[in-house]
Amino acid sequence: MKAVRFHQHGTPEVLQIDEVEIPQPGPGEVRIRVAAAAFSPADGGIRAGTLPFPVALPHIPGYDVSGTVDALGTDVAAFAVGDAVVGFLPMTAPGAAAEYAIAPAAVLVPAPSSIPLADAAAFPSVALTAWQALFEHAELTSGQRVLVVGAGGAVGGYAVQLAKRAGAHVIATASPRSAESVRAAGADEVVDHTASNLLDAIAEPVDVLLNLAPITPEEFAALVALVRSGGVVVSTTAWMPAPADEARGVRSSVVFVRNDAAQLARIVSLVDDGELRVEVARRVPLTELASIHEQSAAGTLRGKVVVLPTAA
Repeated sequence: MKAVRFHQHGTPEVLQIDEVEIPQPGPGEVRIRVAAAAFSPADGGIRAGTLPFPVALPHIPGYDVSGTVDALGTDVAAFAVGDAVVGFLPMTAPGAAAEYAIAPAAVLVPAPSSIPLADAAAFPSVALTAWQALFEHAELTSGQRVLVVGAGGAVGGYAVQLAKRAGAHVIATASPRSAESVRAAGADEVVDHTASNLLDAIAEPVDVLLNLAPITPEEFAALVALVRSGGVVVSTTAWMPAPADEARGVRSSVVFVRNDAAQLARIVSLVDDGELRVEVARRVPLTELASIHEQSAAGTLRGKVVVLPTAA
């Protein structure tokens, strides 16, 4: 089969298309004929060696996958050959930027039927990140005020949709380029962070501050003043701690997304019920994956990209 791999850590140029043996599923695993893998910025960090995920080289990137079950290992009863599935693969294991991928059956759920199978690769890890940030770390409840900083990114789109669906008043920061999509996701207020000082733009305190943006620690610490006493600060920026304010009872938490098949199945049901929108900006073949890594490293990549094992 064809697979994108890197044999050493480095710049996007280390990515190459290799011909490799089709993998065989072990106990508790299934083999997936890949419909698509999704690119995430963390893929770039793993490739570059700047994210501390110990992967065996050569490594196939792409930890979000959708496709069709092609073969079963022993001890797999939940799926049959031909089932359409979606999942968030272990980030240290070989990924899905290939024609076939191996996945633990426990991380997979039936794919949504309301969108193209390839597009389903776009949401597992990012939607799970948003879900866990809001409902596990922030313990969001109806009627609360939520400020999502960096709502224009992939996680932000799901965070806005999920928070609004939960009955929250959602304030989102976004550039003019992404303001329309953030508003369409359900944000009650959209603040242009390129033209406004958030400390001046937010009129009332918020219960939850969710930061998804690569702001400086000083900028992040200043935003805690926007959180009411007893509120919570949640961040997905794992390279720096989330600031708190113990004197006012403002706690903080950093999200390290994990696979949760029950949560992912719930997300799939929301997609099929039309309550959660999946956006895909581009669909590209394996041959263009290195270019996607380059664009991400340069800061010019816009929207969620899914990678197809055949020509797009």
